[in-house]
Amino acid sequence: MTYSEAIQYLYDSAPAFHLVGASAYKPGLDNTIALMEHLGNPHTKFRSIHVAGTNGKGSTSHLIAAVLQSAGYKVGLYTSPHLVDFRERIRINGQMIPKENVVQFVEDNRIFLDQVKPSFFETTMALAFDYFAQQQVDIAVVEVGLGGRLDSTNIITPLLSVITNIGFDHTEFLGHTLKDIAREKAGIIKPNVPCVIGETDPETALVFIEAAKQNGIYGDGLEMTDCRIWFADQCGYLRKRRLREAPACQLNGIYQEHNQQTAYVALQVLRNYTHFALHITPSSIANGYADVCTLTGLRGRWETLCEKPLTICDTGHNSHGIKYVAEQLSTLHNPHSALHIVFGMVSDKDVDVVLKLLPKDAHYYFTQAQTHRAIPAEELQAKFGKGRALPTVEAAVRAAQKEATDKDIIFIGGSNYVVGEALTLF
Repeated sequence: MTYSEAIQYLYDSAPAFHLVGASAYKPGLDNTIALMEHLGNPHTKFRSIHVAGTNGKGSTSHLIAAVLQSAGYKVGLYTSPHLVDFRERIRINGQMIPKENVVQFVEDNRIFLDQVKPSFFETTMALAFDYFAQQQVDIAVVEVGLGGRLDSTNIITPLLSVITNIGFDHTEFLGHTLKDIAREKAGIIKPNVPCVIGETDPETALVFIEAAKQNGIYGDGLEMTDCRIWFADQCGYLRKRRLREAPACQLNGIYQEHNQQTAYVALQVLRNYTHFALHITPSSIANGYADVCTLTGLRGRWETLCEKPLTICDTGHNSHGIKYVAEQLSTLHNPHSALHIVFGMVSDKDVDVVLKLLPKDAHYYFTQAQTHRAIPAEELQAKFGKGRALPTVEAAVRAAQKEATDKDIIFIGGSNYVVGEALTLF
């Protein structure tokens, strides 16, 4: 079996959510438990950190992984979705899983996979955990796929649980109120496992406090030696940023300040919590933050693709994320430059809300990625009421490049899939 045949088997036997959407979603842990038992429960053979949230969980996971790498640990990193290469999902110290390991896993387990018929995400996660165990990682940072309570990654018992924020996304699965969504995310909180919450509001904070009480981690102690829950947006890291005492970070974008805050507090818990007290120094935090993309291979987060014209891409794809993208674009745009926006979305997002957040004084090139979930470019253009509709991401990018001068700005975004296809052009 070749690598391309192995990948095709994974896609064909268990359609991926990023390709077909809701029909690929299989909530619950039954398949995951069966997979783990078949593989000898690899998830019990390494320590882990579990990261959930509506937005920012990928950036936060990469920040934590980069610092742990800088501290000298062998770090597994499991994230989703990938932008260009399937193997981006599974890394050790920034290096993607070798193709031969993917092939070997499929060949060794194909009969069992045919019988159980797990989802694409469940199989990919099993591949990751099996690989991490084989390679004897010191610790793995595991990003939740969707939600938390019923996500297949929730089979792990981590050193630390992290929930970045709560916003409206995947409401057909997680609920239509912030409280409902928070309850699903809070499902990763486990008995006696400390937890860091990144951003809260009064409505969702109550959900997390209740979950913390139920799991015995809510207390009045102020020391990190107490087993408890921390709300990162109430901690002192943002004050450090204002005083310019916080570490410089390779991740750009206004919204990344929240992710840096969340990761920083999580790292302080990992560093100071006496039950596991990892050896994390201020220099390892500084080095990890400064080189997070280089160390982990993270891409697509307010990433500069070209200088003339300035071309930036970002994977923000729901109202919570696009709000920050629009704010960031407003800081770049000036009367002497035109803004060109290449934009495409998938059908399960809050499209009408997102479109209202986009800058009005820009040239638009609406497009669609190569996924069944993509909203047709003509439909987006019609909803927005202006701009052009282009049939492919490449056509939209080339059209923007043709129209833009060297002084202009091109932004590419709206979905992971649009950004992923754009990355292959640069």
